[in-house]
Amino acid sequence: MAAGLCLTAMNVWAQPAPVDLAPVSGSVLPARIIPPELDLSGWRHKLRYHAENTVSPWSFAKSAAYAGFLQETNSPREWGQGERGYRKRLGSELAYTGVRNSIAFGLDTALHQDPRYHRSDETGFWRRTGHAVRGTVLTRTDSGTETFATWRIGSAYGAAFISNEWQPDRVNTISLSLQQGTAQIGFDLLANMRAEFWPDVKRKMFRRKS
Repeated sequence: MAAGLCLTAMNVWAQPAPVDLAPVSGSVLPARIIPPELDLSGWRHKLRYHAENTVSPWSFAKSAAYAGFLQETNSPREWGQGERGYRKRLGSELAYTGVRNSIAFGLDTALHQDPRYHRSDETGFWRRTGHAVRGTVLTRTDSGTETFATWRIGSAYGAAFISNEWQPDRVNTISLSLQQGTAQIGFDLLANMRAEFWPDVKRKMFRRKS
């Protein structure tokens, strides 16, 4: 399914689509904010969004870095060390990213949900933090209403269970899959926090330099 996502994306890449699509949430930390006025309601736009989440250089770099961390901690130990061990860990991380974005694409397309994070128009750290928390559990629909973020929760737990199927039996357990899905939602919250506050931090940094 993940391979099909990338192949189909090649067929729609030339179709008209928002020109500023970039990873914002899900399994990839946000690279920049997607303006909310850009249309992401069509399946082609959602496909391109998730395909970029899967195959972008930023996504690959994060997977490579995390595979390096797993290599350093020898997790899982059954995969060993050396080049072969690293290849297994990197392949696992890349496959996980593809699986999660494939599930997310299927869910947000079928349920007409918007996978983007929309920044708060309020002021104050705690109010904006609360908005980021809310934006992790809830999501906008294509029509602009708010609903439970099925695309995010379903893809987090679904990808955790599926990806554990190629892990050693010792770690392929229901309990660990639930823990990993929950941890991924926590990482998504951190991604939304970054999307909420980083533009302001960056703007202040550039002002000091100028």
